[in-house]
Amino acid sequence: MDTGIVFDHVWKKFRRGEVHDSLRDLIPAAARRLTRRAGPSPDEITGREFWALRDVSFDVRPGEALGIIGANGAGKSTVLKMLNRILRPTRGCIEVRGRAGALIEVSAGFHQDLTGRENLFLQGSIMGMRKDEIARKFDRIVEFAGVGDFIDTPVKRYSSGMNARLGFSIAAHLDPDVLIIDEVLAVGDYSFQDRAFGRIKDMVRSGIPVVIVSHQLDRIASLCTKALVLKQGAVLAEGSPQDCIAEYIHNAAVTPEHDVDTPVLIDSVALVDEHVVRPGEWITLRVAGRVLRPLPPTCEPLAVRVRSVQWGDAIIYELGSRMRDIAGRPVGPWSAEIDLQLNVGPGVYRFDVLAIDRATNAELTTGARTFVRVTEGSQAFDGVVQFNGAMRMLAPVDASVGEGVGVPVGRN
Repeated sequence: MDTGIVFDHVWKKFRRGEVHDSLRDLIPAAARRLTRRAGPSPDEITGREFWALRDVSFDVRPGEALGIIGANGAGKSTVLKMLNRILRPTRGCIEVRGRAGALIEVSAGFHQDLTGRENLFLQGSIMGMRKDEIARKFDRIVEFAGVGDFIDTPVKRYSSGMNARLGFSIAAHLDPDVLIIDEVLAVGDYSFQDRAFGRIKDMVRSGIPVVIVSHQLDRIASLCTKALVLKQGAVLAEGSPQDCIAEYIHNAAVTPEHDVDTPVLIDSVALVDEHVVRPGEWITLRVAGRVLRPLPPTCEPLAVRVRSVQWGDAIIYELGSRMRDIAGRPVGPWSAEIDLQLNVGPGVYRFDVLAIDRATNAELTTGARTFVRVTEGSQAFDGVVQFNGAMRMLAPVDASVGEGVGVPVGRN
């Protein structure tokens, strides 16, 4: 039997609030269900019911890693609970072929009065590991979690980070046929996060089917071979991680908000041409705003900050009007164009246009924003910034000449 996941036209409905507040409400409701001739179809919704998932389909085969992204309430947790057989679909079919391993709420099952050692064996057994398998992996699990000095201490004495590290380490040392991951890529401190990410990456590379739900878009971009965007229980987009991240970010764009005391407003920003470009190409941003009153000398009325979405929203570039000797604007409306050459790697980039107080570096207004997706260019490289790197091999030094001769070997 081939391993994998099939999620076929799945619908799931829930009811808002309490179904029955008391026994007084429950008895008449039960009597009505017994006496009425025909109730509503299970595929219909009535009263306080709503669809948490609406006609969602995907499949994950060996060697594939699916990233599921979306805003809070989009239906991601419902999908995970159905994959783990906690919930059943109202309509549709779900099939998980093979032994499933789940990295979800990794320390939730710990008994606080038991030691780390006892919880390791208990949790491992709950996850489907045999006692001899747990014993064989015991030292690796403890070393990975970094709790060796406290393994015989009750976990109620552990910090929250220690609990999370031990729980993750137990779950991450399963040998599942299918792996399901939910927001566990940020457990522990930075050092442990790096190890955890590496462990998950190894599991993904092993070829098992993987489903990952995370708000960490950089992790989705790095780990996944394909992605799915959910919005209000329905599929908004599916395809490559880069395309789906771009669609998710575009859909999540917000209307500018302004501080009542700000001297300048940024009303809009728009990309003049395409939202999809290649490394090294130029883009033009067209900006409109208003100066409400004379600007203080420390105010920079127009600045653009470029952030890499897939690398944790890190600021990779900033340009300000004062840096370019643009005189302070008089009171009233204004417009501007900003030209930028995108010498950056493939990915999704956010362009925030705003006003800044340079004395404090505080944002005077939550400016408008737009997004650009950079695709693969003529040169393949990894990272955030494109340096157009070239390498040259040097011939052996000729003693009579005193220096080597550069021999081009092509560009990377």
